[in-house]
Amino acid sequence: MFMRDSISGYLTNLSEAISYPFETWWGTIGLVLVTVATYVLLILSTMPEFSIQMLGDGLHWFEYVLVSLTETVYRTDGWSGVVVIVLYALLSGVAIVNAIAQLRIGGLSILTDLSGVVPGLLASGCASCGAGLLGFLGFAGGVAVLPYDGALLRVGGLALLLFFLGRAGHPEHCAITTKAAK
Repeated sequence: MFMRDSISGYLTNLSEAISYPFETWWGTIGLVLVTVATYVLLILSTMPEFSIQMLGDGLHWFEYVLVSLTETVYRTDGWSGVVVIVLYALLSGVAIVNAIAQLRIGGLSILTDLSGVVPGLLASGCASCGAGLLGFLGFAGGVAVLPYDGALLRVGGLALLLFFLGRAGHPEHCAITTKAAK
């Protein structure tokens, strides 16, 4: 019975964490802004040299670069590659809006309690797009040795982000239940 209660509690925390940004207009606007910014960063980091060269020539190439690299991700990895990037961008938006809400509610003293979201963002950051962010850091060859071109790394990163979001739960509620509350 303990396992069923803990799984249902985790799923409840996860659904509360994901639905939190939609409770207010500011949360929804923040989610959309962070999601779009994360998507753009992840798409641009799929081919960093191309992005730097084209955008270095002028920002009028931004739309072309974004569409071209999205098409490249689709042609390389299919819909699954695009879906993974969109999911990571969306979950990153949820995690950042929730982390900001925790900071707003608890102040700077809550920084130690942000361990529910920050590890998921850090652990899955480069996992979301494969070699892109690793290439920015100088580790592009590291993905070449991974099976399935780093797809397992991406899926593992998404799983970590979901795990830590479920662990953190709703930013305005305490995720730890006491015996008296049961």
